[in-house]
Amino acid sequence: MEAEARLREQLAKLLDWEDAHVSFDAAVEGIAPRLRGATPAGLPHSPWQLLEHLRRTQRDILEFCVSAHYALPKWPEEYWPPSAAPASDMEWEGSVAAFSRDREALQRLSRDPATDLFSRVPNGDGQTYLREILLAADHTSYHVGQMIVVRRALGIWS
Repeated sequence: MEAEARLREQLAKLLDWEDAHVSFDAAVEGIAPRLRGATPAGLPHSPWQLLEHLRRTQRDILEFCVSAHYALPKWPEEYWPPSAAPASDMEWEGSVAAFSRDREALQRLSRDPATDLFSRVPNGDGQTYLREILLAADHTSYHVGQMIVVRRALGIWS
């Protein structure tokens, strides 16, 4: 396999691997509905807020890379949910599913030889596709770590 193909595969894996940390999927799995909106004492976010922030931010990065009609969301209100808890189990499950779909889209973008990883994203001011893919992975990793801290504080992570 040529070097570029290996790089593309590593980028795609980076978006959901758990070699050095817990995966997104493991972090959001099995959180009881009654705890999804719980904010532990001394911590700023609930599991729902972290999940929805992850979904919204990853979606923004994907849209930035692929949409000809991209518009920068307002910070912070469009990157964080307005409430600590989801309105329903369906809203939680929909957010998890949307995150997974967008992650898969970023993985396809990473693997696609037609995507010049080092070229500038047309919607940006110098950002490359490589930078955006790395940003998505880094951002997810950071907030997945926060999710685990929240789960530990809630007594639902060992």
